[in-house]
Amino acid sequence: MKSVVKFSLASAALTAAVFTSAAYAAAPGAASATLQRWQAGGTVVLGVRESATPMSYALGANEKFVGYHTELCEQVVRTIAPKAQLKYMVLTPQNTMPLIQNGTADFNCASMTNSLKRQDQVAFGLTTYVSEVRMAVARNQAITSFKQLDGKKVSVLTGTTAVQILRRFAAEHGIQFQTLMAKDQFEAFLLLESGRVDAFVLDDNMLAGVIAQSKHPEGFKIVGEVIGAEPIAIQFSKADPAIKQAVDGVIRQMMANGDLERLYAKWYLQPIPPKQMNLNLPMGETLKKMIAQPNDVPVEQFDSVR
Repeated sequence: MKSVVKFSLASAALTAAVFTSAAYAAAPGAASATLQRWQAGGTVVLGVRESATPMSYALGANEKFVGYHTELCEQVVRTIAPKAQLKYMVLTPQNTMPLIQNGTADFNCASMTNSLKRQDQVAFGLTTYVSEVRMAVARNQAITSFKQLDGKKVSVLTGTTAVQILRRFAAEHGIQFQTLMAKDQFEAFLLLESGRVDAFVLDDNMLAGVIAQSKHPEGFKIVGEVIGAEPIAIQFSKADPAIKQAVDGVIRQMMANGDLERLYAKWYLQPIPPKQMNLNLPMGETLKKMIAQPNDVPVEQFDSVR
């Protein structure tokens, strides 16, 4: 049944590869009632987003949910509990934390920064994406560095950490520019698309997603040095430590055998639906380090492991 409203559940065909679960058959957590329920064929509710390309988004009228973190969640659950039934729930940035905390949704498969404050409410898996603050510009623009923004106009999102990072960079380098605040990435991108600003500053994955959904994605590019980075991971209930142990075990395996890098390449280096646009966003050095040395360090302590 078609549904796009908040809290609705929609069945979707599984697109994830099914990994062997033998390595986890006797894993710690056997006494966990939640894991036992999932492994017996119970329902696992995956929290997804409708338009957070390429991390988690809906395709067409059938509301099939896809994306890098959506597929990651599917693979994790299918490894831990091959018999589990997957249901999908559309979440928003505002309701994600309470719905994970109260058990309405079992996982958040969208993009969310791991922070100490959020750890008070939910558990985070190992870091599987590192969001790097960069900027989008028109492809014919000569801007390649944030230092070139001096005297120009820049669009940013209200309330994001990218705004704070950009202002700090500007102060440290004596740069002055006019800032136009937008309520979401689409409004901010429209300012760039219409020529009202020279650059749009935000996390690279969100920039790539909004470009891919634009009318002329080939007309824009992501440039600039990385001026800030934040660890991104899937979330789930912190009430059951066995779940984190099982989730992290699967992610470690995916990192060790190359599956995570292949999954990243599928969504960031190859054409993706619906427009078959290639985001051309190579994996950053920080994420490569996270794969080589897995951790779940929150953003407040992230500089120590980067």
